Amino acid sequence: MTAAVDVPSAGTSRSERLRLLIQPVLVLIVGAAVVFWAFDRDLTATQKENVNVANVSLLIWQHLLITAAVTAIVLAVGVPLGVLVTRPGARRLRPLVIGIANVGQAAPAIGLLVLLFLLTAETGFWIGVLPIALYSLLPVLSSTILGIDEVDRSLVDAGRGQGLSRRSLLLRVELPLAVPYILAGLRTSLVLAVGTATLSFLVNAGGLGILIDTGYKLQDDVTLILGSVLAVCLALLVDWLGGLAEFYLNPKGLR
Repeated sequence: MTAAVDVPSAGTSRSERLRLLIQPVLVLIVGAAVVFWAFDRDLTATQKENVNVANVSLLIWQHLLITAAVTAIVLAVGVPLGVLVTRPGARRLRPLVIGIANVGQAAPAIGLLVLLFLLTAETGFWIGVLPIALYSLLPVLSSTILGIDEVDRSLVDAGRGQGLSRRSLLLRVELPLAVPYILAGLRTSLVLAVGTATLSFLVNAGGLGILIDTGYKLQDDVTLILGSVLAVCLALLVDWLGGLAEFYLNPKGLR
């Protein structure tokens, strides 16, 4: 029984290359167009406080920082946990670990943010990051488990026959073959993180959600549209980066 990894055909590979070329161009065009549209309008004094280069740049930077921190936490927790529960001595922990991750994703992200705020009575960057990381953990965790489970056991047995230790088997056989699954899960987690980060303004963690919330409360369509479109563009850009990683970091034989 071979590992259940689909090897892309030449046609699929060409389509993926074309998408990777077109997607960022479209995102940049749409993002630049909405920024030009917003900045070129006759803005009121209130609108100018929100729609200006310094403020929009800061909010985009905060959004990217939140996403980067969430990604680092998800990778640092999800991959080792996924590896752990595939080891013979820890398989019994798998239902518990997956159950906790499921709870994190099943609960509304806004509920997780509010709960952490109530538990800590604190606001700020990490109060926004940690609930989003829990919310985004499941795809990486489950894809790591699936990727290792799908490794052809005959390859593992062959490695054992050559005298490889369990650690060497994991690092040289199992994890490299699980990379396509892990990257696919990471790509999903990244998009979840970018989208959910729009709620981080609720705990003073910053991000583009500030523009969306301000535009909604003031019934200011310019600010609302600018924040919403930029958030969508960031999500598509992060999805493109995930696709780029999948295409170039996968083992050569699986591209």
